[in-house]
Amino acid sequence: MSVELPLWRALTGYRVLTLVYAVAIFSLNYTEYAHPLGGAAYMAALTVWMVLTWRCTTSAERCTRRFLLGDLAFAVTGILLTPLVDTHARVVGGAPTLPSIWTAGAALGFAIKGGWRWAAGASSVVAVANLVERQEFARDTVHNVLLVWVASVAIGYVVEVARASERTLARALQIEAATRERERLARDIHDSVLQVLAMVQRRGAALGGEAAELGRMAGEQEVALRTLVSSGLVPAQRPTPPPGGAAAAHEDGEADGLSYGDNCVPEGEEFSDEPCDVRALLAPHAGAGVTFSEPGAPVLLPASRAADLAAAVSAALDNVRVHAGDGAHAWILVEDEPEAVIVTVRDDGPGIPEGRLADAEREGRLGVALSIRGRLRDLGGSAEWISVPGQGTEVELTVPKGGTPEGGRRGKAGV
Repeated sequence: MSVELPLWRALTGYRVLTLVYAVAIFSLNYTEYAHPLGGAAYMAALTVWMVLTWRCTTSAERCTRRFLLGDLAFAVTGILLTPLVDTHARVVGGAPTLPSIWTAGAALGFAIKGGWRWAAGASSVVAVANLVERQEFARDTVHNVLLVWVASVAIGYVVEVARASERTLARALQIEAATRERERLARDIHDSVLQVLAMVQRRGAALGGEAAELGRMAGEQEVALRTLVSSGLVPAQRPTPPPGGAAAAHEDGEADGLSYGDNCVPEGEEFSDEPCDVRALLAPHAGAGVTFSEPGAPVLLPASRAADLAAAVSAALDNVRVHAGDGAHAWILVEDEPEAVIVTVRDDGPGIPEGRLADAEREGRLGVALSIRGRLRDLGGSAEWISVPGQGTEVELTVPKGGTPEGGRRGKAGV
């Protein structure tokens, strides 16, 4: 049951009871009014309005904005009509208005429906109408006005807090249910699929030839499944990509209940400036030869900047495959710093001889100069190489979270 449903039921009861009270007060003082027939006509119209609309305050779905405005209009009309049907002496003496305390129900309806801001607006309208009706700042009038204003605003604030708590509880229950389902699937997969894939990998490696290739693919799928059931981030495997292939492999990443993977998909020929989870672009690289390490929370960058960073990582991995050999292993580490996102690509290959990168650039091989350094430079970032011959290579890619890449937003061809 919704936490605000009891409030709607209480409001319905309040409106009915206060209508009975207002009718009783009018009936007892009927002969004291200057124009009692006018007051009776208003009370009859108010009663008909209540009969026709009593269901509107039983739930948030039935309580529309049009109904709330109509309810407020009835309250204000009754307040402003009071000086016309009652005597001046009674008005100055503090006699109740025609709708009396029923008017507070209109402000409370705004509070429950729209929160404290709506409540403040509706209460202010009722307050102005009461001051106009009394034509002076009498202490009892100001007291009643402030009481209605404070009560409605407080209830509106409580409703907002209750709704936020309800959403948090619902999300916690969803996470708990998803965790249980993931654990169940992990048990089933471990007892069946993962064992079969591991057996295919071992038998394929023993048989050699085409069976060895089949075993290698089975091993990659085993790693992908283990990553999926352990973290929930889908590391979809693919064959060895061409340079820049990572930017086209967009997968949805989800963490803490927020999905940023959709923002990583280009809109037509351009990437949006919405936040994109960098992990969703880098996770597809995980496999038998690549270990992917990530923070537990989304690592957010504008989609265009995230795509360029992913393309630079893909180029770095291409260099590992080409220069470190098929047997080399690579590690990808993502770090989310307050001012920048840092991605480190490390391998256990033979390393890069000193001066080799400068020689490659002079020879016209611009993979490092353009695909990696050029991209990072356009983003206001940097790319640093640390390599010791015989001990592998480490590439540190740094992209600041602020700023705009040179040349504006990039399209698919740009990454």
